Amino acid sequence: MARAFPLAKLRNFGIVAHVDAGKTTTSERILFYTGMSHKIGEVHDGATVTDWMEQERERGITITAAAISCNWTKTLETDRTSKELKYTFNIIDTPGHIDFTAEVKRSMRVLDGAVVVFDGAAGVEPQTETNWGYADEAQVPRICFINKMDKLGADFDASVKSIEDRLSKKACRIQIPMGAENNMRGVVDLITMKSYTFGGEMGMQVTEEEIPEEFLAEAKKRRAELIERVVEHDDSLMEAFLEGTEPTNEEIKKTLRKAVLANEIFPVMTGTALQNIGVQLVLDAVVDYLPSPLDLPDTAGHDPKDEEITVTRKASDEEPFSALVFKLQDDKFVGQLAFFRVYSGVVKSGTYILNSSTGNKERVGRIVRLMADKREEVEEVYAGEIAAVVGIKEVKTSHTLCDLDAPILLETITFPEPVVAVRVEPKTKNDQEKMGVALKRLADEDPTFKVSTDEETLETIIAGMGELHLDILVDRMKREFGVEANIGKPQVAYRETIQREAEGEEKYVKQSGGRGQYGHVKIRIKPLEPLADPDAKIAKNIIREDHFEFINSIKGGVVPQEYIPAVMKGCKEAMNRGQVAGYKMEDVSVELYDGSYHEVDSSEIAFKLAGINAFNQAAKRANAVILEPIMKVEVRTPEEYMGDINGNINSKRGMIEASEELGGKTIVNAKVPLSEMFGYTNTLRSMTQGRASMTMEFDHYEVVPPNVAEDIKKARGISNEG
Repeated sequence: MARAFPLAKLRNFGIVAHVDAGKTTTSERILFYTGMSHKIGEVHDGATVTDWMEQERERGITITAAAISCNWTKTLETDRTSKELKYTFNIIDTPGHIDFTAEVKRSMRVLDGAVVVFDGAAGVEPQTETNWGYADEAQVPRICFINKMDKLGADFDASVKSIEDRLSKKACRIQIPMGAENNMRGVVDLITMKSYTFGGEMGMQVTEEEIPEEFLAEAKKRRAELIERVVEHDDSLMEAFLEGTEPTNEEIKKTLRKAVLANEIFPVMTGTALQNIGVQLVLDAVVDYLPSPLDLPDTAGHDPKDEEITVTRKASDEEPFSALVFKLQDDKFVGQLAFFRVYSGVVKSGTYILNSSTGNKERVGRIVRLMADKREEVEEVYAGEIAAVVGIKEVKTSHTLCDLDAPILLETITFPEPVVAVRVEPKTKNDQEKMGVALKRLADEDPTFKVSTDEETLETIIAGMGELHLDILVDRMKREFGVEANIGKPQVAYRETIQREAEGEEKYVKQSGGRGQYGHVKIRIKPLEPLADPDAKIAKNIIREDHFEFINSIKGGVVPQEYIPAVMKGCKEAMNRGQVAGYKMEDVSVELYDGSYHEVDSSEIAFKLAGINAFNQAAKRANAVILEPIMKVEVRTPEEYMGDINGNINSKRGMIEASEELGGKTIVNAKVPLSEMFGYTNTLRSMTQGRASMTMEFDHYEVVPPNVAEDIKKARGISNEG
């Protein structure tokens, strides 16, 4: 079976935005116009295709990234049945809510381009900034779509300015709207210098006409700006332009594509998905400006047996197979689905592949292509495509799948640590058995969801990115796994660290008739500094993990090699138990520099216990402190409530960093400790008669003030001596 379409006609792109910018509404229009759904689902009716989970439809938000495959022929092509004119899209509609940020981050890793949707009345919002940052990290080319131009307070120019001020000066209009709010009736294309209106059923009938007189002057001004920006990216066009020759439309498009692929220009388009204006032209722009897999650099990884050997793969069916698993999803009918993006080669169902992250040989079961929650079974998947496989064991997000004879390990995806925790206990014995399975499945699916056990009370603790995140997961436990559970109050995920260098020594000796125990270590601990160059080679005697480093400086075998991992294990165990209030410790560098052993009595357990005790001694001398998560908070409020809001934020140990005007509202940016923010939405509503809104996301960890540290210790039942 051959590839159904050429690789050059494939576009893998995501739709990303802040919550409520109209992202899912835009996705539903795309599905309708590409013929994948026969009626448009509306978020407010709870009938959308991409938001297919019950919780998504009830709450009107996107929780999980949905992958959809569809075809597109450009808007004004007359022969819409021609195979030659068709493009294939793999689209991922990602969540906008900060609590589900992992979904956006993991999607960015496998996308080639993105359409970033903005609310025309709100401009750039906090989660848009976060998503934009993820796209910058992954170097993903972007198109901006300023949506909701029919909304009260919509302002295209103010929205463009907010993109330039808060995201990138490289944003550049390629369209302008014809009107705004109730008068929004179409768009002007600054390249073709034509106007486009959308009539007929659901805006299916696109009409190209001359630009109405009232918009002509603005269009000419903006086109001149566009041409100036475009010719900068081509020397011959620039030369001709300076001599008075304007580039042709074809030259503008070709050069603009080159600049978009290099992340040098982010084209700005506009419309209103709800009123069916402008969406088809965004799909045309995806074809014209976003990359196919052939436009991207070769995919780089390394040899699983030797990190120093770089291995690359071209986007070609002829290359050995390589793919990255970017998402796991539990399916009640088929079991676990592993979503993967193929970077090179072909994979067929029934064949064997290597999971190079685990070293396991795996048999590929059924392969399915996704249409949100519907599946189309396929025999094989080619380079550049996105699909899901059923039946691979021990697979996790970020694992590499590859050819048995040509191993490669692709770069993994890193995820933020959870900041909110709650205690959960099953309601009945029957629930207890099911809860363990449910939590493991959910934690496998979501890398920002962590499950642990309190060693003292043996209670189960779940941690995530926010209250909504944990609410949804508990709700999913009930609906998908039938587990009823009692939930405790949300708690802050505090951490601990050290502030200075210190040493510790422990000689663990135990004699109890027969063979004794002997382990003796000397360690030095200090705050862990970030690597100056993350790509620099790390010395062989150093093991570096997330927030932890272990340096083996033993000379002359004073501690035998086989006991050194036990010392490291002991230090890590002591860090997990914490030193101040029992919270996990991080960002510590441990150096084992001396010790001794006994020919007969030494053992791994003796050295592990020596490691624990030596670390505890050193940490007491190293000024151990509690860290708390600080949140980036943005409040949008009418001007008259500014005084109350500022005073309230200050009373919560918050720092106001900036305020600005946009769309008739004042935007307040602040950094506030998470512990002060529980229930803040209700406080804000009552302070402003429901007229202000708030978003927050994790920013960084910071040392808690001494008085707050005392309160935390008291709440944990720890005295100063303890």
